[in-house]
Amino acid sequence: MTTDWKEVEKKYYMQVVRRQPIVIVRGEGTRVWDDAGKEYLDFTGGWAVVNVGHANPVVAEAIAKQAKALLQTSNQFYTIPQLELARILVDNSCMDRIFIANSGAEANEGMIKLARKYGITKKNGAHEIITMDHSFHGRTLVTMAASGKPLDSFLPAPMGFKVVEYNNLDAIKRATTEKTAAVMMEPVQGEGGVNVPSKEYMKAVRKWCTDNGMLLIFDEVQSGIGRLGTLFGYQAFDVEPDAMSLAKGLGGGAPIGAFLTKEFCNVLAPGDHGSTFGGNPLASAAAYAAVKYAIDNNVPANAVKMGERLRAGLGKLKTKHSFIKEVRGVGLLNAVEFNIEISAATLTAANGLGLLLNAPRPNIVRWMPPLTVNAAEVDKAVGLFEKAIVEGAKTATAKK
Repeated sequence: MTTDWKEVEKKYYMQVVRRQPIVIVRGEGTRVWDDAGKEYLDFTGGWAVVNVGHANPVVAEAIAKQAKALLQTSNQFYTIPQLELARILVDNSCMDRIFIANSGAEANEGMIKLARKYGITKKNGAHEIITMDHSFHGRTLVTMAASGKPLDSFLPAPMGFKVVEYNNLDAIKRATTEKTAAVMMEPVQGEGGVNVPSKEYMKAVRKWCTDNGMLLIFDEVQSGIGRLGTLFGYQAFDVEPDAMSLAKGLGGGAPIGAFLTKEFCNVLAPGDHGSTFGGNPLASAAAYAAVKYAIDNNVPANAVKMGERLRAGLGKLKTKHSFIKEVRGVGLLNAVEFNIEISAATLTAANGLGLLLNAPRPNIVRWMPPLTVNAAEVDKAVGLFEKAIVEGAKTATAKK
């Protein structure tokens, strides 16, 4: 007897996720298969997680080997996978120290704590953090407040954040006071619709923070580990932050996060922060294997090439279909924005055609495939997408 897993979810799981009606059971590279054996091109990449491809054999081997050796011990002891991961990330970035967490939200919480303590102890009690509209930093109360998300159902809201317009230096200047400890931002906004700032803005924000003794902290949960065509997103803009968070692609599919900092703002002391599972040997072994694979195989370079190919293909669709407003992105974090709300209908049509996509907005479709994707897969995805948007546009027209 075949189990209806969608009915099982409906009965047992909290209904907090808007799921697509597909039960995925297996993945390999850029492809996944559902419980009926249907094959899909996965251009969601687990929400920008499987950067080195589904079921990457190097990552799988590392997990299997570590699972037979040591799954967990507390952080009162040293473990080798945790320290191997720490070393490879610090040695290949502009950072000096790291703390390994379990998720992007946890990494951002830790980075916010670091910035708060820096401001309070090093900047005369400064504690406010300037963040950006349309940003996304997680779903805890603090990271939602940092994102400027409505918290009406979860009041009182955590204080200490000023949300300003993205890609607008004057907005940051107006919000800056003697209470400002840091500016927090995504190098490219993912959940907000793949919003790409100018390099001039990024450099100007860096200078403003330096001149005013504030930290510049980057949320690289989505943009890190090759996604923008560089190992870390800050490298794509030639701007160094003082601290940054990582997650998503860090573990190659395993749940893990981290935040890193430069030595001058390494203010957290014993007892200030911690985690039972943070730096867990199993997750750390997976992440070390994924990061090393990305470096050894120059995966970021493939993200550059395939990103250019993807945007070129989508750009051609824009010239053919007037309801496409814009194609934008960096590396393999890209979006198509429509001037009509057809994202939901497009995703439904794409599912039927064997293409998985993501819609962060009713008029935006986001593309974040594994960074190991090849040219044939990109071209096929663009072709399937054209068929899907044609169907989606028919639905939108019918509603008028």
